[in-house]
Amino acid sequence: MATIALTRSHRTRLMNLWRSAGWPCKDGVEIDLLAAGLVRQQDDEQGREQLRLTEAGIAWLAEARQQGQRALSKHDRLALRFAEQLMGGGRIVWRELSLRAMVDPEATVLRAEERAPLWPEEPMPEAAAPHAWRLARPDLFSVRNTSVEAYLQPQVHEVKASRADLLSDLRHAAKRQAYEWLSSESYYLFPAGIAEPEEIPEPYGVWVLHGDLDSGRFEQLRPAHHQSRQLPFAVWLALAKATPLPRFDDESPQAPLNEALP
Repeated sequence: MATIALTRSHRTRLMNLWRSAGWPCKDGVEIDLLAAGLVRQQDDEQGREQLRLTEAGIAWLAEARQQGQRALSKHDRLALRFAEQLMGGGRIVWRELSLRAMVDPEATVLRAEERAPLWPEEPMPEAAAPHAWRLARPDLFSVRNTSVEAYLQPQVHEVKASRADLLSDLRHAAKRQAYEWLSSESYYLFPAGIAEPEEIPEPYGVWVLHGDLDSGRFEQLRPAHHQSRQLPFAVWLALAKATPLPRFDDESPQAPLNEALP
């Protein structure tokens, strides 16, 4: 029999079986897992059929998880760890969205792609206009999980894994303006020791990570200045098209996984 190629779908199903009571679905993915020896069938005390991970299934799941963690950069690991904290606090989180934001045209010289119209039929913004559009890509963008628009409290978290990256970012005033236009509160997040809170311009807040990336503790050194912010329609539309991070870190779409088992 040919070797079964195991993909992300198999990993997701295996993780779901690990977390659940193991009720079978009777589909093709389940057949592959049984044939590969990663799960086994058994009956519970009431005679109901269940699926349980074998030792080989647990080992494959652990190895796939470690591969994904090793493939992530220090910046990505820091961002995903803090995203877990935000989601644990009842927030919906997106990574690396591309959002249009209004800025002062004199704060920067916009590149051609940043001055592109929001929609094809819209006219190109003129340099002499009282405002300009900039393409903003926050590392983390989040809102509260609420049905009341006034309680959304949109936040931007800009993640910096090194001092050089932080200092380079601080030179871009237009980027900070864009984040302030998109959110009620904006923060910088970086490992402890990279910078002092006094080096971060107002109205940004400051979060730092004490310890290593996998088990360190986050501390807020300075709160951001809160401002009332209603999300523009274009931002709502971008959020509707994007997929927020899943609640569980090991199911994150950002974690790469080899498509086939060697």
